[in-house]
Amino acid sequence: MERRTFLRGAVIGTSAAAFGGTLMRGAAYAAPAQNGPGPYGALGSADANGIQLPSGFTSRVVARSGQTVAGTSYTWHNAPDGGACFADGTGWIYVSNSEVSTGGGAGAVKFDSTGRITGAHRILSNTRNNCAGGATPWNTWLSCEEVSRGYVYETDPWGAKAAVRRPAMGLFKHEAAAADPVRKVVYLTEDESDGCFYRFVPTTWGDLSSGTLQVLTAGSGTSGTFGWANVPDPDGSPTYTRDQVSGAKIFNGGEGCHYAGDNVWFTTKGDNRVWQLNLTAGTYELAYDDSLVTNGSAPLTGVDNVTGSSSGDLFIAEDGGNMEICIITPDDVVAPFLRINGQSSSEICGPAFSPDGKRFYFSSQRGTTGSSSGGITYEVTGPFRA
Repeated sequence: MERRTFLRGAVIGTSAAAFGGTLMRGAAYAAPAQNGPGPYGALGSADANGIQLPSGFTSRVVARSGQTVAGTSYTWHNAPDGGACFADGTGWIYVSNSEVSTGGGAGAVKFDSTGRITGAHRILSNTRNNCAGGATPWNTWLSCEEVSRGYVYETDPWGAKAAVRRPAMGLFKHEAAAADPVRKVVYLTEDESDGCFYRFVPTTWGDLSSGTLQVLTAGSGTSGTFGWANVPDPDGSPTYTRDQVSGAKIFNGGEGCHYAGDNVWFTTKGDNRVWQLNLTAGTYELAYDDSLVTNGSAPLTGVDNVTGSSSGDLFIAEDGGNMEICIITPDDVVAPFLRINGQSSSEICGPAFSPDGKRFYFSSQRGTTGSSSGGITYEVTGPFRA
């Protein structure tokens, strides 16, 4: 069976599409993705926003840090980072973290069915370095603090309910989260050079107030089988969570995380890799490694946030590199999808699709100024394949 055939059977969630992944090919592991032509063709010249896109795609600016969102009274936050979209009637909401050390938190922009901005509001305040996170199937946003012994905050994208701290999910340098409705767990990455990969098993699915934090255990290689072990002390004091379990597998700087179709992918910035766990088979492998690209220069460097499309493509944002969002296709081809020009001191954050898969959102965290107050959030529309 071709992987793309399998991908089309992925389950569609309530807040965003859940996109599928690799089937193990017999007993062998798939080769990491290789450089090749992307499904949308070559990048064109930069548009008025400085963004290079394939033919048929266009961009617009949704919000700028320190400025009011058009048609609203809400001032967009500094250093926009991780984000996700949530269905809102016939429209949707895009939420975005603020990765600043004082104030932090997250904000949101509302859109109607035509993509017109209809509102903007704050959903989390007075937290620290809110970097990435993840959406839940019950339509909340998990905003993660990227600080030592940081927290996960569960927030309401509509801003009607107060955000809630979730200490049972562990106190460590959180990065991203990805919910798995099949196994009823939430996967978590840790942004440390000797970090780990975790999952949180709630006592009751849909309620993150209590449960068990577990860490992935495996050998030292880049492929093999894995298991899970309970973390004895999730609050990480006096011993950090990553140091509590013998046999916990070490990952070099965990970043983005994405679940779909019985697979979970996550990125590690220290070695520029994308990892894939086949949750049915209980195996792990490399989906991408820039040092293993054999046919030309590696197009994807500075791996960071990751999301997926209904076609099964992974969209991976670069922190640095040449400011691209690259695609890894279900056929293990990696290629640029877009490039931002004139913002080399920034990073790309928060890639997310609208619920219908027709609009794509992301931010340049520091924009043209290289400052947290210079962030820009964009939307791209075009013929995304389904």
